[in-house]
Amino acid sequence: MTRDWRRGSIRLIPGYHLLNAAGLPVAELAEVDFALEGGFVNVRVPGRDDVQLVSAPALHLITCPTR
Repeated sequence: MTRDWRRGSIRLIPGYHLLNAAGLPVAELAEVDFALEGGFVNVRVPGRDDVQLVSAPALHLITCPTR
């Protein structure tokens, strides 16, 4: 399956985090690539070589420009 990557910002609810480019846990990231897949969001953070996976209940807000 090919993921439909988009660029935007992600904010998580309290108690959840993603790792930023420096490897620090943060609840909000701007200018990341994300792809929705089932009940999860795949997140690529610039400066990292991995894809982070967040469950849908951890999300507070995803913001991206319209196509």
